[in-house]
Amino acid sequence: MLADIIDFLLTLAKDWGYWGIIFLMFIESSFFPFPSEVVMIPAGYLAHQNELNFWLCLLCGTFGALLGALLNYYLCYFLGRNVVLKICKYFGVNEIKFTQFEAFFNKHGEISTFSGRLIPGLRQYISLPAGLARMNLKKFIFYTSLGAGIWCLILLILGYVLGKNEDLIKEYLHLIVIACIIFTGVILAIYIYIQKRKRHASN
Repeated sequence: MLADIIDFLLTLAKDWGYWGIIFLMFIESSFFPFPSEVVMIPAGYLAHQNELNFWLCLLCGTFGALLGALLNYYLCYFLGRNVVLKICKYFGVNEIKFTQFEAFFNKHGEISTFSGRLIPGLRQYISLPAGLARMNLKKFIFYTSLGAGIWCLILLILGYVLGKNEDLIKEYLHLIVIACIIFTGVILAIYIYIQKRKRHASN
């Protein structure tokens, strides 16, 4: 199944080029259930085949992800929680999930828009509570771009090195997801520690 999807997206990427990467990552980063793996891994393979430029793929993937995140951010910023919930419920985001996203953001603060981009199931949606909280836009763009850029780079490298080897992609992607979750936990722990030090220093 994955091999068929990758073949389709390879053809799509060849036809649409970098605009296709931007568009597909925009969809992936909004509230539509669409995995980034099936966009950036084929792009990495095409970069290995000299069909696309590796660094332009990274730039386009990150930019597309940022656009999708900004869509989520502004939906919540302008429409509010109840209206966005009515829209997102048609895409698998119910009130329980939405509350979980809010809890993660409220617990970890603005840094969660970076760390959340590295966690499956949270990556696309962490921008929703950021919009509700009216997070500083410059910080949102910086943290989101950094997290999305790291994730796109990982997937591009996978596609570049492993090509269309479905079994190896699944194996390494699974290990990378675990490593990202551990890395995210470390980043959050450091951030919380720094914030506590700042609060103690100001008292």
